[in-house]
Amino acid sequence: KGRLSQKDMDARMALIQGGLGYDGIDDADIVVEAVFEELDVKKKVFATLDRAARPDAILASNTSTLDIDQMAGATSRPGQVIGTHFFSPANVMRLLEIVRGKATSKETIATTMDLARRIRKVGVLVGNCDGFVGNRMLAPYLREAEFLVEEGATPQQVDKVIYDFGMPMGPFAMGDMAGLDVGWRIRKGKEATRNRRLRYSPIADRICERGRFGQKTGAGWYRYEKGSRAPQPDPEIE
Repeated sequence: KGRLSQKDMDARMALIQGGLGYDGIDDADIVVEAVFEELDVKKKVFATLDRAARPDAILASNTSTLDIDQMAGATSRPGQVIGTHFFSPANVMRLLEIVRGKATSKETIATTMDLARRIRKVGVLVGNCDGFVGNRMLAPYLREAEFLVEEGATPQQVDKVIYDFGMPMGPFAMGDMAGLDVGWRIRKGKEATRNRRLRYSPIADRICERGRFGQKTGAGWYRYEKGSRAPQPDPEIE
């Protein structure tokens, strides 16, 4: 229900153009930044977008955790800066967190909420804090799953329990699909301020240090045969 025909899909895909710089965005109504999760990099991108985009354009970020206000502070238009966190895989997941900063205008919020409707997403307005809503709920879930692995369970055992409970996939298969390097960057960014009195499992970090970032590298918590997204238990992980 509501799926596009192949003809309509082809027509929309034909509207997409590639580029290697910031040329061509000067007539855009809204620009969505989606570089990796490092605040300094995002602030530099926003400063550049502020100069390249037209004055009335909305500048949005696909960040899943970082401070929208700091990105807005890198521009001359904080009222037109907003978070648009698309949950992965974005072509499947309908949820879109719309993150308002302290200076985000009502017009910017309304326009972005309307955009969500137009692209058939469920736009949910949330406040600006670490992890917003989705990842604040996800963090303790993932933390406890990693503790289970640390205590002797295998990733596939944990994932099976969650799948049998009724979730579409378990936490480790989900991590491999989203990309383990995303969370790794976030953890490294928080390392200096992490509360040392709280238990912390380093296993996910060790996996990333081996270059195992999930499906895109053919190995993460699981291994993946070339051309396949089916997770296979990996003796190296066990």
